[in-house]
Amino acid sequence: MDIQSVYSSKQSVNEAVIELKEKITINEPRLVVFFASSIYKPDEVAAEVKAAFSGADVLGCSTAGEIVSGKMLTNSIVAMAFDKEASGDVKIEVIENIKENSDPQKALESFENHFGKKLSEMDYKKYLGLALIDGCSFAEEALMEKLGTKTNVFFVGGSAGDDLKFEKTYIYVNGKAYANAAALALLKPGTKFDILKTQSFKALGKKLIATKVNEAAREIIEFNGKPAAEVYAEAVGKPVNEIESVFMSRPLGVMIGDEPYVRSPQQSDSKTIKFYCNVAEGTELTILHSEDIIKDTRDDISKKVRSFGRVSGLLNFNCILRTLELQNKNLTEEYGKVFESIPTVGFSTYGEEYIGHINQTSVIVLFQ
Repeated sequence: MDIQSVYSSKQSVNEAVIELKEKITINEPRLVVFFASSIYKPDEVAAEVKAAFSGADVLGCSTAGEIVSGKMLTNSIVAMAFDKEASGDVKIEVIENIKENSDPQKALESFENHFGKKLSEMDYKKYLGLALIDGCSFAEEALMEKLGTKTNVFFVGGSAGDDLKFEKTYIYVNGKAYANAAALALLKPGTKFDILKTQSFKALGKKLIATKVNEAAREIIEFNGKPAAEVYAEAVGKPVNEIESVFMSRPLGVMIGDEPYVRSPQQSDSKTIKFYCNVAEGTELTILHSEDIIKDTRDDISKKVRSFGRVSGLLNFNCILRTLELQNKNLTEEYGKVFESIPTVGFSTYGEEYIGHINQTSVIVLFQ
């Protein structure tokens, strides 16, 4: 069984893909997952990666930064190749026009036909779902909610990026590039796998109720019956006109037990607050305090590895806000080193998919 991670920083799509292929020594990979900077033309990179690995299923997306074993990168392509034993059985489906219709029913029916088993009956320890979603679609919540109600399998992944332009993001499946789309892959890997969700926050105990919300715009109009920006400003001890300066270090979280599911503020007009993901009206949120990303990530991975055993490969869906925090603190090199001993690929996302759509989190798939 073999899983390999490689990267190229060559600016030409053709040269970059040639380098990827040269570095992968697996004979006839069965599955290739790749993440590519938006500097590469979408149709070109999708077609050339598929042509280079014509015998494999190929899945990928555009990014806001790339991750590979030992490194955080920009303006690059990273790829992970799985041999037939490691990938096991794979089926990939594309859902188009997700802004208008995010119903995954046809994709799920295709999975059931392929595997010969109802999704509701699949063992979540044996089947793994991957989700790559257009990061400018605002459709992640609706899609993930429907997946959660229709299947027993965990679908995890990330929202595609475009290097912080927030204009157009792309999903890549078997040689084609798609915008306004999502790719769902269902795997029955030939090896054990596990999922880790890690974020570096502690709850401060200050609770806010989203009493008036524009869900379509991911906007909270009121907390506790008052203008959202004013209530948030009081909770974090900042003037209203300065609250954006602490959005990254003082996000909010939906608490499930002691575990936060992060909802990150994006911008404010001094009255309302827009978020990077949806918050339903009536939701109770808790102010969070930023901790040490490097230490927390390293500790969480080490703990998981100790309980899981040897890790042959790791997919890391890492929030762009975590990446920006690491850049601000000059810690990107140190973060990359957390993964230097494990074959790793990942990317900086516009949101993470894990039992819904969340922010400022790293969702990691580990293969044994």
